[in-house]
Amino acid sequence: MTINPDLQGRSYPAAEVYDVGREKIREFARAVKATHPAHFDLEAAKALGHSDLVAPPTFAIIIAQRADAQLIEDPESGIDFSRVVHADQRFIHHRPIVAGDRLVAELHVDGVRAMGGGAMITTRSEIFVLTGDGTVGSGVAREAVSTTTSSILVRGEGQ
Repeated sequence: MTINPDLQGRSYPAAEVYDVGREKIREFARAVKATHPAHFDLEAAKALGHSDLVAPPTFAIIIAQRADAQLIEDPESGIDFSRVVHADQRFIHHRPIVAGDRLVAELHVDGVRAMGGGAMITTRSEIFVLTGDGTVGSGVAREAVSTTTSSILVRGEGQ
């Protein structure tokens, strides 16, 4: 199956909420060898003016990849995940991610470019924190947290 060129311009709505917890931040920080005390110690984070533990900047990839999964799993995309090579990832942070945040991401397909028998697909995840209690009529709002841009190469047959 070939990559659907009509993917360009498609958007996928915010999916499930990701609740950022202190232990998730600590585990991620350990995994990426981030050693700043604000990732582990509440008092260190508060001393910097944050309400809770601060996630390392690349923590946003967890939420972005959940949004990317919607594209990969879309049967209309033509993407065979076994043929995907991650090419590029960029982050623009609008504010730090902290423990207690409830995050969602909208995915936008910004580019689809044929390359040999495959294609380069560029996506953008807009990550938001939800405010309010999440119940209908409670005035739930979204505050921009991060924008991630990702490029994947989907290899063609025989590549």
